[in-house]
Amino acid sequence: MARRTLSGAVALTAAALVMAPTIVQASPPGTKDVTAVLFEWNYASVARECTSTLGPAGYGYVQVSPPAEHIQGSQWWTSYQPVSYKIAGRLGDRTAFRNMVNTCHSAGVKVVADTVINHMSAGSGTGTGGSSYTKYNYPGLYSSYDFDDCTSQVSNYQDRWNVQHCELVGLADLDTGEEYVRKTIAGYLNDLLSLGVDGFRIDAAKHIDSADLANIKSRLTNPGAYWKQEVIYGAGEAVQPTEYTGNGDVQEFRYAYDLKRVFNNEKLAYLTNYGEGWGYMSSSKAGVFVDNHDTERNGATLNYKSGANYTLANVFMLAWPYGAPDINSGYEWSDADAGPPNGGQVNACWQDGWKCQHKWPEIINMVAIRNATRGEPVTNWWDNGNNAIAFARGSKGYVAINHESSSLTRTYQTSLPAGTYCNVQNNTAVTVNSSGQFSATLGSNTALAIYAGKSSC
Repeated sequence: MARRTLSGAVALTAAALVMAPTIVQASPPGTKDVTAVLFEWNYASVARECTSTLGPAGYGYVQVSPPAEHIQGSQWWTSYQPVSYKIAGRLGDRTAFRNMVNTCHSAGVKVVADTVINHMSAGSGTGTGGSSYTKYNYPGLYSSYDFDDCTSQVSNYQDRWNVQHCELVGLADLDTGEEYVRKTIAGYLNDLLSLGVDGFRIDAAKHIDSADLANIKSRLTNPGAYWKQEVIYGAGEAVQPTEYTGNGDVQEFRYAYDLKRVFNNEKLAYLTNYGEGWGYMSSSKAGVFVDNHDTERNGATLNYKSGANYTLANVFMLAWPYGAPDINSGYEWSDADAGPPNGGQVNACWQDGWKCQHKWPEIINMVAIRNATRGEPVTNWWDNGNNAIAFARGSKGYVAINHESSSLTRTYQTSLPAGTYCNVQNNTAVTVNSSGQFSATLGSNTALAIYAGKSSC
């Protein structure tokens, strides 16, 4: 994801990548495709959350912030300036990382590691694990010969060479077309695989040629490992997200941008064909989100400060069968550069500034619905021509969202069998009659969600 450094040295604009020359995993493998992105949580805290929350709720994956040793500093973006491939960042050492992976696996949750392989750092000093470095010299790892010849910043997104060979916000750009660099990056990823990691988010993938990524992935001990590539769409730009779908999933940024516009300024009725109908990538290749750690800070998407619009957008995303969803879970911020509270230690959700969006009742209770309705088409769509919508997921589930300024009472048509169901949005009973209908009143900016298999609250 794009990272910014407003203080003197650096920032990062990321783009996730995926590469699979032989086996391509599009959408996280398995029956559970929701990922909780625990941004800047330390690994001990992630492990506890896998056991207490993510596993029981049905999350299939947890994504953790970059594990590699990085530059020192309190800002969050220091994690995205690696200085070695030792697991020695602020969020935990090798033992803590391994224990986290094992604990999450025991809870039924797979682990995706955010990985930074496009670049190294922008300055010089001593890293979080004690390694000394300068911008183009990382002893025992890389020397000046391993970086691209262009040492100016990326300045022209209409120029492919400039985007993929120059420096992203001044960060030393690795020459990923070079044999040694490819071998070394693959070695880092294989080390993570040896610790049990199930997949990778590739930061700044847009700035790496897709063929280079495919070559690196072909060297993995598990070339079918899940890859989620950050490739930010830009109209008319030289590098497009669809170039990367042969390697695996690609994050569909337009999905998040358009959700902000629709929920803030347009009509939910427009969402009736959301996804490919809007010109997006194939659902089977798309990673989607309402916000991520970059976009929540740069204003491109909704974020936790957006109130009901944010909550309802997440409800819609989890109910709608397009792409594989990420739930961003971070911390409060006023300074967009500020790093995690307590150095990443989460003592409890909703304390010390931790927002824990993955655990908000309206959001977490939708994960089971997504799992239960997997593979079911959208049927029985209804809208009022404005900001109230409802739709079924075949005969497995039904969701209604009222984004109007006043309450709405009506009778809804589902394809569910007759019976009593639990509205997981507020733990109230909903009775469906023999015609598949039920009547309900939805307050302003609330939702209703029911599914087969959840008959009591």
